Amino acid sequence: MCELLGMSANVPTDICFSFKGLRERGGRTGPHKDGWGVAFYNKKGVNTFKDPNPSHDSEIANLVSDYPMKSCAVLAHIRQANRGRISLENTHPFTRELWGRYWTYAHNGQLSEYKDLPYGPFTPVGTTDSEYAFCYLLSELANHYPNRAYSRKAAFRFIQKKANKLHQRGVFNMLLSDGDYLLAYCSTKLYWITRRAPFSVARLSDLDVDIDFTQHTTIDDVVTVIATEPLTNNEQWKKMQPGEGILFKLGEVVVKSGG
Repeated sequence: MCELLGMSANVPTDICFSFKGLRERGGRTGPHKDGWGVAFYNKKGVNTFKDPNPSHDSEIANLVSDYPMKSCAVLAHIRQANRGRISLENTHPFTRELWGRYWTYAHNGQLSEYKDLPYGPFTPVGTTDSEYAFCYLLSELANHYPNRAYSRKAAFRFIQKKANKLHQRGVFNMLLSDGDYLLAYCSTKLYWITRRAPFSVARLSDLDVDIDFTQHTTIDDVVTVIATEPLTNNEQWKKMQPGEGILFKLGEVVVKSGG
């Protein structure tokens, strides 16, 4: 299996602290050594770093860990390959354009009979079940709303219905964002935490590192982090239920359904 990391915030925020914990699981404290990637949204643009090598000793991961690239929406992934060879084209997250926006996606799990999923014009580049599922979701979305959705919340509600169908084919934990909204869908395991004033000190589980958020935030900041496993050992993370989807925007819960 792989591990996911996402962030939704109401102000541009870096993910250095959380990513430091996640990257340790990419070959040092965890078995997810078959590549990693992270995507940062900047308004309608998206800046993606990907590497098919283990994250814990990647020079590119060093950059991401230490350079405070700020964003209101971030998706990251560390891979333990089970479908498709270890390669850059099979490394998450994946991005496609729809309705003049970049949609970015990462998946944890394993699906059966995924090659029969219709993907329309969104042709997979690699060979993973994950990318096939992403192309399927966007194809279904485009077919359902041929002239674009009347609201993006409605589009994400439709995506969750299709995610429920993919959940029937195996394990389908997913993060999907269009830069404004971020959808977390749980098939087996996902946790989340929202940090807001009064902020406190957080301590990583996989590394002897802590941070005092009072030194890096204002009283108006709201930051939500989603992860396959809690990244800190002194905070209370909320566990999602199988079949549950949560849509976030600017760090806040917009819609919660299923589960």
